[in-house]
Amino acid sequence: MSHITLIATAAMGLESIVAREVQSLGYKTTVDNGKVSFNAPISAIPRCNLWLRSADRVKLLIGEFKATSFDDLFEQTKALPWERFICEDGKFPVSGKSHQSKLYSVPDCQAIVKKAIADRLMLKHGMTGHMPETGALYKVEVSLHKDVATLTLDTSGVGLHKRGYRVGQGSAPLKETLAAALVLLTNWRPDEEFIDPFCGSGTIPIEAALIGQNIAPGFNREFVSEDWSFINDKHWDQAYEEAEDLANYDQELHITGSDINHKMIDIAKNNATEAGLTDLITWKQMNVKDLVIKGDHGYLIGNPPYGQRLGEEEDISPIYKALGQIMKKHPTWSVYILTAFESFEKVYGQQATRKRKLFNGFIRTDYYQYFGKRKR
Repeated sequence: MSHITLIATAAMGLESIVAREVQSLGYKTTVDNGKVSFNAPISAIPRCNLWLRSADRVKLLIGEFKATSFDDLFEQTKALPWERFICEDGKFPVSGKSHQSKLYSVPDCQAIVKKAIADRLMLKHGMTGHMPETGALYKVEVSLHKDVATLTLDTSGVGLHKRGYRVGQGSAPLKETLAAALVLLTNWRPDEEFIDPFCGSGTIPIEAALIGQNIAPGFNREFVSEDWSFINDKHWDQAYEEAEDLANYDQELHITGSDINHKMIDIAKNNATEAGLTDLITWKQMNVKDLVIKGDHGYLIGNPPYGQRLGEEEDISPIYKALGQIMKKHPTWSVYILTAFESFEKVYGQQATRKRKLFNGFIRTDYYQYFGKRKR
């Protein structure tokens, strides 16, 4: 088992960003809706879990086949080499989903896959009775799409957006993976000014600081696959050593996060401290109308209120208008705003250079990108 197939799952619209991250780790990718697939050595499991900033999870592909009957699903699942991955006493709960497939009953599919795997493992491990399932956790997923069954093991455990630093949050927190993607979609460099005037619990500035110092986002958390026996401990040791060696803790940063709510600033400070970034980010309690831009060039990235409820448009329009008037005086700055507010460009006072459709959870948003003019 020198090479395996991994799948890095991605939120809609972020597939190309995830693919670029995987490629930067040295793996060739195939991109599809919601996922990036690639062949890699086993050592890629620790490396990808540690380094991927915008992916949701890293899954290990066990098999893929057409299944139009429960017999098909059972026999072809049982034919897969589960014993290479799941140990004798491994726990293997099965989750599932089905879309546009004849096998639409997810509970039935889960039960059939569970029995097929158990039969295979008992046969290969020379066991009788029932699987003990007292050891390491292996989360199996059966996904049916247009009658094709895909069987995977989740190598991440808790989703990759759970970096481990968020000790507090607001009412509508931005996922860490999306926040990182918003930064990766820009050309910001660590030596340039960076401002988030709607920082909330601080996710965008914190992710920018991690990127700026090249700190692996998964460095301070655990992964379910750390307990898997087929992954040699040296692979994890090497991955953590690589992350430590590549981190640039001496990189000076110029990152500011501000918010009108002083309570959110306190939360942001605590989150930054938990991330080990205590003195790297400047936090300010401030109304966006009081924003002062310093320097000839920089990046402003924000996720302001959307005003989706009835009557809220009147509350948020002045915020967008004020920001537009301020940034109009600084054409060499680049501005990136994520919002579901459909009249943003009109209220902001300028048409975006580029617009990208993204999803913040289940909310369809646009990422408005204004490229700053370079001074000659």
